[in-house]
Amino acid sequence: MAPGDYGTKAVPTYVAAEAETTPLPKITVPLAPPAPPGGRKGLGDLPMRVIYRIIAGAAAVVGVGTVATIVVLGKTGSEPPHAAAAKPAHSPLMATATPTLSPSPTPTPTPTPTIPAVLAAAFADSRLQELPDTEKKLGRLPGKPAPRHGVLKDRRSGVSVPKFTKVWRPVKTKAFGSRQDLPQVKGSPVRGMVISCPLPVAAQDDMRDTALLAARWTLKYQPKGTTLTWTAMDDLTIGKRDAVVLGFNAHYKVKGKKRTSSAAVVVIDVPNKKPALVYAVIPDTQKKAWRDINSVVSGIKVP
Repeated sequence: MAPGDYGTKAVPTYVAAEAETTPLPKITVPLAPPAPPGGRKGLGDLPMRVIYRIIAGAAAVVGVGTVATIVVLGKTGSEPPHAAAAKPAHSPLMATATPTLSPSPTPTPTPTPTIPAVLAAAFADSRLQELPDTEKKLGRLPGKPAPRHGVLKDRRSGVSVPKFTKVWRPVKTKAFGSRQDLPQVKGSPVRGMVISCPLPVAAQDDMRDTALLAARWTLKYQPKGTTLTWTAMDDLTIGKRDAVVLGFNAHYKVKGKKRTSSAAVVVIDVPNKKPALVYAVIPDTQKKAWRDINSVVSGIKVP
């Protein structure tokens, strides 16, 4: 094209390229031809029909490219089974799609610990509340502590307990190593009592479980139908020996009326002997003496 014919001749060859059947035509925006002598022309000097064709050609290319991308992606996601089977066996795509998986190792089952039958029976006993998950100290119970004078030594169990005076009376017994009683209250089937003896139940690996069995054992000294709820569970050290206290309330009925006894069992690890048990229980008819349970727990001694 001669410089003098710029803008007056046939459509340039780059416009005719849009009619070709190439899948993704390459659009090339032509550089402006050399400016004629004495002047310089830019894009604004092109005829409007040429600019319109350039814009239309670019839009067509963008549309064709978008459709081609959608078709390719559609084929990739929905390729029929026979098409995949037709691919050569050595195709890298086939090798990636079918990796060889090694078999997973069979996990070794964890053995279930065996619970002693006597402990399982205690866990299933509806008369007992489930033991608390955390420690709880024995609180200060109401009442005024009775005066004490020395200790009562229990040679059978290897421990000593505080010896109360005034309303408390020591009782000679063959069933326990030591025993002290409060006076019987008319109409009450339960009386205040403090006893010590060698552990009358099977010792468990966990002293708290042993205390649970000991608390269950005390039900034989409570009215029929008594249930227990825990008020304390605390690990102690008595004379450098391990011990645990389990405090509880015993709930029962007397002539249809609800009654409660406050109680505690203490299990102590005694050297060269089986563990010892100290048990204190006082009914609500003698509630003024409940503080003596605190005195018993804090006054136990191991030689």
